[in-house]
Amino acid sequence: MILIVVKFETKPEYTDTFPELVRDFTEATRAEPGNKWFEWNRSLEEPNVFTLVEAFDDDGAAAHVNSDHFKQAMVHMKPLLATTPHIISRTVEGDGWDRMGELRVD
Repeated sequence: MILIVVKFETKPEYTDTFPELVRDFTEATRAEPGNKWFEWNRSLEEPNVFTLVEAFDDDGAAAHVNSDHFKQAMVHMKPLLATTPHIISRTVEGDGWDRMGELRVD
């Protein structure tokens, strides 16, 4: 599985509307074959920072970055951002989320 985490810092004037402005990209990516999840989160400490956590089957990420909606989203997002996004992209063992061993809620 390919696990990708990307931090996006928005310009302040786009922060509140950012989730709506990237909705088409989000929905198109979630519909891709091989996409496991594509989840946006907003930082509590840095309100202009959104973290995207996404995962793909091993062969799904290449198709994602080569898709038309990905290319369009990169152009569409650029003027909304204050800085170049930061990314971690790794192949990891497993096929999805596991339960946390250190904290169990029964």
